[in-house]
Amino acid sequence: MTRRALVTGATGGLGLAVTAGLLEAGYKVRASGRRPEALERLRSMGAEVFAGDLLDGSLGAACEGMDVIFHAAALSSPWGSDEAFQRANVDLTRKLLRASQGAGADSFVFVSSPSVYARWRDQTGITEATPLPARPLNAYARTKREAELLVLAADEAGFRTVAVRPRAIVGPDDAVLLPRILRLVKSGRFPLFREGKALVELTDARDAARALMLADSHRERAGGHAVNVTSGRPLPVAELVQRLGEALGVDVRAVPVPLPLGQALSVASEAISRALPGKPEPVLTPYTLSTLAWSQTFDLTGARALLDYQPAHDAVETAMAVAPGLANG
Repeated sequence: MTRRALVTGATGGLGLAVTAGLLEAGYKVRASGRRPEALERLRSMGAEVFAGDLLDGSLGAACEGMDVIFHAAALSSPWGSDEAFQRANVDLTRKLLRASQGAGADSFVFVSSPSVYARWRDQTGITEATPLPARPLNAYARTKREAELLVLAADEAGFRTVAVRPRAIVGPDDAVLLPRILRLVKSGRFPLFREGKALVELTDARDAARALMLADSHRERAGGHAVNVTSGRPLPVAELVQRLGEALGVDVRAVPVPLPLGQALSVASEAISRALPGKPEPVLTPYTLSTLAWSQTFDLTGARALLDYQPAHDAVETAMAVAPGLANG
C-alpha cells in the first residue's frame, strides 16, 4: 500500500530533498512550506501543496489522511529571540504531534540537530550516548533539544517517533549554512581560530533525506531514539575554507584570531546585540565560535544499527559543486 507523507518545511533545502526522495520512492506527498516559488516547484515535482500556515491552527487539515509526518519546519539560525524559537521549534512540534496522533498517523520523523552537543571543547567520535551540555549555547540548540524530548516521549505502539540529527547539511538549495560561510570566503579574508585545525563534518542533503526516509522504514526498530547522521568524512576548517575559495576562484587569506579574543568577542557581541534596538545579529556568537574553533565529529554506529544508514555522497565535493551557484544566487 502506498504510504502518504506530510513534509513540513518542504520549501527549505532539506525539505525539498526529502520531498524529491519520497516521491521517487513511491510515497504520496503533501508538502507544506512558506516560500511561494518553492511551493510551485514542489507542485511540479508531483507533490500536493499545502499552503496554510501551520502556526495558525491548520494542523488538523495538514495531517488528515497522512501515514507519516516528516517534520522539518523550524527556525534555524544562530540568532533570534527566545520567543520566536520557542514558538517555531517547540510549540509547533507539540501541536503537530497532537494533530498527527489525532489523524491516525503511525510514524513521526523529526529533524533535530547536532547543535544539542555544541560546547566550547573538542568532541570527536560523538555517539547518541554522549552527554549533552547542561547549558545550551543558544536558543536554537535549546529549543531543538526541548522539541526532540517531546517527540521521543510520544513514541508508543502504533505511533513511532524518531529524531534524526543531520550535521551541517549542504546542497543546491541550502539557504542556511554555506551561504553564510561563502560570504566570508568571497571577501577574501576568513577568521581562523586555533589555526583552523578544528574538524567539521558536512552532510549531503540527499543523505540527510535518505536517513529520514530510513527512519520511517525502520520505525519499529528506531522508535523512541535520536540518531546522529553525517557524511562520516571530517576535515579541518582551514582546508574547507581553502577548497571553497578554490571553487569560487578566490584567494582566501586566513586571519588568525587568538581564541581568548574570540571568546571575549562572542560574549560581548551577543550582549551588545541584545541591548540594541532591533537586536541585530552579532558579528560572532558563542555558538558560531563553537563550530569554528572546536572539533565535532560523529560515530555513525547508531545510524547504521538503527537505520541501516551509510552515506552515499561526499558532502565536501557537493559543497564545492554548489558553492558557485549559492555564492552568486
